[in-house]
Amino acid sequence: MANTAQARKRARQSVARNKHNSSLRSMLRTSIKRVRQAIETGDQAQAAAVYQKASSVIDRVADKNIIHKNKAARHKSRLAAAIKALA
Repeated sequence: MANTAQARKRARQSVARNKHNSSLRSMLRTSIKRVRQAIETGDQAQAAAVYQKASSVIDRVADKNIIHKNKAARHKSRLAAAIKALA
């Protein structure tokens, strides 16, 4: 258990941050799943529309250092390649 006032405050802050970061990470995973589901339907136009929204979410999460920028680029690249392969 935290003994000093500073340590107690840091513990409170880490709980709040963890909750916020978990929410963002969940939003990221959901948006990626939506793109994959759109790809499975085979409709390239719909998949591209969903990808645009997901791309925005991926960039936002990477800017906040929830995930590394290279991981964000990897996700976007693989999803874009999968959409392009539908043609």
